[in-house]
Amino acid sequence: MKKQYASLFTPFTFKNGIQLKNRIIMPPMGHSSSLPGGSISDDELVYYAARTTEVGMVITSATTVQPGTGFPGIPGAENDDQIPGLTRLAATLKKHGAKAILQLFHSGAKGIERTVSASAVAPNQPNAPVPRALSDQEIQDLIYSFGQAARRAIEAGFDGVEIHGANGFLIHQFFSPYYNRRNDSWGGTLEKRMRFPLQIIEEIRRVAESCHKPSFIIGYKFSPEEPETPGITMAETLSFVNVLLEQALDYLHVSLVDFRSLPRRGADRSRTRMELIKEAVQDRLPLIGAGQVRTPEDALQALETGADLIGIGRGLLIDPEWLQKVQAGKEDDIQTTLSRHDQRKLAIPDAFWENIPMYIDFND
Repeated sequence: MKKQYASLFTPFTFKNGIQLKNRIIMPPMGHSSSLPGGSISDDELVYYAARTTEVGMVITSATTVQPGTGFPGIPGAENDDQIPGLTRLAATLKKHGAKAILQLFHSGAKGIERTVSASAVAPNQPNAPVPRALSDQEIQDLIYSFGQAARRAIEAGFDGVEIHGANGFLIHQFFSPYYNRRNDSWGGTLEKRMRFPLQIIEEIRRVAESCHKPSFIIGYKFSPEEPETPGITMAETLSFVNVLLEQALDYLHVSLVDFRSLPRRGADRSRTRMELIKEAVQDRLPLIGAGQVRTPEDALQALETGADLIGIGRGLLIDPEWLQKVQAGKEDDIQTTLSRHDQRKLAIPDAFWENIPMYIDFND
């Protein structure tokens, strides 16, 4: 391995004492290949096994906490019958020493079956249905469901969970002034818009402690801004980050299309979003940065912008041996394009393969 890439492979230790063997994370990617009802399939196990031999940590595809709140092929942690499949998944991810994190989410207004949200405000896209605003009791039930999904993750052998508060899904919707038009204890001010995610964090930590798992990893993923007006601004996000730093969290995961991206509004546009967030966080919590990390040089640059851990998604999708090639000094051999004939070689499930052209162009 070339010396300049050594920092990517140094161990990392969370404040709870859990150590990762390196700084590279396989981030969540929706593979659309779970069985009907959210059970884990053999196809997704083969897909993960091909990509997780060298990474320090794996965060799974978004996993539902209540029935009818995801998309076709999404895994579930909704009931105890799903624990055996989740156990197989955790064992596959951890086989070579990676830490396994189950990402928990609810689709909210972007769902297919149960379109609910903080308020009756449709997503800003053509023909989107108007969701039903959740009642106070339903919100409390959802918080409980996130906690119970975390319990199932613990029983299945996962090392932690990630709360999906990004990308316009339900938790994001509660923090968003575009979606959240409430005037009760769950909305109306910036502080009240924070309440739903903060209550979920508190419930999951309570569950972990009741299961005698004080070192159970809890991460929070967020999108720094929204294009809508009103929408989340960098200024609001930095305020939220300061509150998240006071919670029982182990890391923050910044959802970005490109880790080099600049703020839209509400902050200094001469600095990247990652740099601004790192300035607020300092060393109080580790940051996961991702977005357009294709080469080892990209990964190094992401570290320099403030990320402590680097998410490599499409890179591992296209070349499952990305890390091995860097370690062997063969980074020039990393595949960066995808052929229409590569599916079986890359162990990509059929449903995922059908959706890949939305994200990656084929080279033939």
